[in-house]
Amino acid sequence: MADPLLGLYVVCDGMGGGNAGEIASSLAAEAIQSHLSESARCADLPLIGPNDATVSAMANRLASAVRSANTVVHRESWSNSAYAGMGTTVVAALFSEDVLAIAHVGDSRLYLVRNGTIQALTTDHSWVAEQVLKGLITEEEAARSSRRNVVTKALGIDSHVDVELAEVPVKSGDRLLLCSDGLTHGVHPNEILGILSGSNDFSSMSDRLIHLANQAGGDDNTTVIIVALRDEYETGLWERLKKRFAA
Repeated sequence: MADPLLGLYVVCDGMGGGNAGEIASSLAAEAIQSHLSESARCADLPLIGPNDATVSAMANRLASAVRSANTVVHRESWSNSAYAGMGTTVVAALFSEDVLAIAHVGDSRLYLVRNGTIQALTTDHSWVAEQVLKGLITEEEAARSSRRNVVTKALGIDSHVDVELAEVPVKSGDRLLLCSDGLTHGVHPNEILGILSGSNDFSSMSDRLIHLANQAGGDDNTTVIIVALRDEYETGLWERLKKRFAA
């Protein structure tokens, strides 16, 4: 989901049998957008959940929007037996001038490409990521693990959710990639960097990322959003693109 007027970009990757995962991801994205739209109209809209004094009001508002989405998905999963147990990951980015607020739950990721380098701005909430952080397995072992799809956090599973927040400065020339694990399970960051560097054909870049995910044996839907930040005098607007394909 992309809303340039709000400066909001969201990738959700649903979980659940039948079409429950798709319902969960759609509900979550819509709820996040709705909460932020309402807060833009009503500056004193109460926050959902605690205020984090270490980050800006913008970041706290984004976290509030994600908590709102959790409530919506959780309520629907309890009220409709066909959607019981459904959930979704989320990575959300909210721009304000030269600052980017990030909120995420689960293993969808946000990457920053700058000056020929790529950096993950999120850390997966997954079983294998936790084992790597503890030094119990290597990243190579994590990539081959049969448990690499096991997430430790997701929206909608419980009535409350722990949202991880971050803020980073951004500047003209930066490129951002929001993506689901359908891409990252089979495609190395250096391969992603190669595609996101040296071209302004964003449709082609998205197609190539999806193609790489499929070539790597992707067995999941893959969602990508590419955001390119440019000087206002060059374009007047950031160039934005969303593409979603089934692997």
